[in-house]
Amino acid sequence: MNSPHTSGRGVELRHLRAFLAVADEGNVTRAAARLGLSQPVVSRTLAALEDRLGVRLVNRSTHHLELTPEGTAFRDKAALAVAAFDEAVEPGRPSPRPLRLGHAWSALGPYTTPLLRTWQRRCPQTPLELRRIDDRTAGLTRGEVDAAVLRGPVETPGVVTEVLYTEGRVAAVAADGPLAAHTSLRLADLTGEAVVLNTVSGTTTLDLWPPDARPTAALTVANTDDWLTAIAAGRGVGVSGSSTAGTHPHAGVVYRPLEDAPPLPVLLARRDGPAHPALPELLGLIREIVTWDGA
Repeated sequence: MNSPHTSGRGVELRHLRAFLAVADEGNVTRAAARLGLSQPVVSRTLAALEDRLGVRLVNRSTHHLELTPEGTAFRDKAALAVAAFDEAVEPGRPSPRPLRLGHAWSALGPYTTPLLRTWQRRCPQTPLELRRIDDRTAGLTRGEVDAAVLRGPVETPGVVTEVLYTEGRVAAVAADGPLAAHTSLRLADLTGEAVVLNTVSGTTTLDLWPPDARPTAALTVANTDDWLTAIAAGRGVGVSGSSTAGTHPHAGVVYRPLEDAPPLPVLLARRDGPAHPALPELLGLIREIVTWDGA
């Protein structure tokens, strides 16, 4: 299979619904249960869609199915086509497709709960699913989410971002260490320590410090939980956005404001191209909630 041909001849609505269910569930068995079909029927329907498009949409090499790059690009188009059909035959019918919002570690910080509650009240017809995925784009480029809350610069091709707000940075230090006695810290206070860096979904690198005043060593981890564990064990210190203090408390870690570190931009990211129809409403609501806090 190479690239999808332009005609899509023979593609039916049932093919699209089966593909979208598999894309959402990441598993043929769960997709079949959601559609009220047998697993073999869903597998055959998905295979038929790929054959008619002339492209592989789903990578079946692992137990948890993942979309191929072509599948990721096709998913948004298929979702829009199904939504348009449903609206045409049953105007005003609530769309069953949830809006999946990814994040790597802190979501929207203090705005997360107000967002979820307000969205449920205003948009009950479109479930908002918050998914934590340890990945630099929180699953966005893999097609696991429709949009993602990201922090720091994002230079991934095909990803469009909008700045929602900025947040200060904090130092995370061992609760029983000498730095915990300070009410606030500066970057220079951390240079004598090893710095714990989350290289998968974190935003901090040694470039945060001036070239001639960088920490003595770095310890790399792959997720937020390991980052916290290393800091609590006294293996190093960490730097993160201020929302981490509220969303990831740890008995062995204290957070202190980092006075001279530049603020961290918080972004809403989406793939360039067709998007979930409720995404503009989500962006507007986030901006509204941020404004409430600043009023």
